[in-house]
Amino acid sequence: MHSYSRQHLINTTEACFTEILGLCADLSDDEWTVQSLCPDWTARQAIGHAVGVEDVISGWEVSTDNMPPFQKMIALTEASAAMSSDAFGERVAEIFDARRSELAALGDEDIERPSWTPVGVQSYGGFLGIRIFDMWVHVRDCTIPLGRATDDSGPAAEMTLDQVEGSIGFIMGKKVGLPDGMSLRADITGPVQRQIAVKVNGRAKAVDPASLPEPDVVLAADSTTFIMLACGRIDPQSKIDDGSISWSGDAQWGEHAARSLRFTM
Repeated sequence: MHSYSRQHLINTTEACFTEILGLCADLSDDEWTVQSLCPDWTARQAIGHAVGVEDVISGWEVSTDNMPPFQKMIALTEASAAMSSDAFGERVAEIFDARRSELAALGDEDIERPSWTPVGVQSYGGFLGIRIFDMWVHVRDCTIPLGRATDDSGPAAEMTLDQVEGSIGFIMGKKVGLPDGMSLRADITGPVQRQIAVKVNGRAKAVDPASLPEPDVVLAADSTTFIMLACGRIDPQSKIDDGSISWSGDAQWGEHAARSLRFTM
């Protein structure tokens, strides 16, 4: 599991806030109504959800026992549907300002405090990492169908890929179902460049890519494609067809892996 400093988490969260506020300032009323990559949500609803979670955890006392008050999101979701673009942007800015104040007050010990997260108890820093992942992906849920360019490099993209990498054993073992004894390496080609490797020895586990000079399967994909496939947001066939993801080595398992990366939605 990756560990991040307090300041790195604050800075990267701020980068996500800035990106979302830029989208709020830029999208037209019609663009907000476009279907996002989340099947049930428009662009407005996808961003409203990401921002709504930030509103929910604003003022929440970090705890392993009590979930944040997610019922607060219902009011925001209902209200945001009728908001003008300007009013929605103003509400987003208010929520982010409240979160900024809380984040600025954090000490190093707060980052290490055990916390409820959507994937079980982690540190509060771990929860903030999940929030960065969520915001980064939801922005692209909107910009990809809108054909809007985004900067997919930088710390937020790195931390988002970290979340996928942290689940790579589950992805390859449970979702792809690599058989015992098989190994796979993913060569992530950019904007975030990385190699991620897995070997199945009883169960699928992440291993040092240097320990797999000749894996059974090599997947090659750009980082955004890899992340969005892992999040179940985009059709694998379209990315196979346009060459955004490819494979070498065992052709059967390479194709199966490329089609089966989804571990979350």
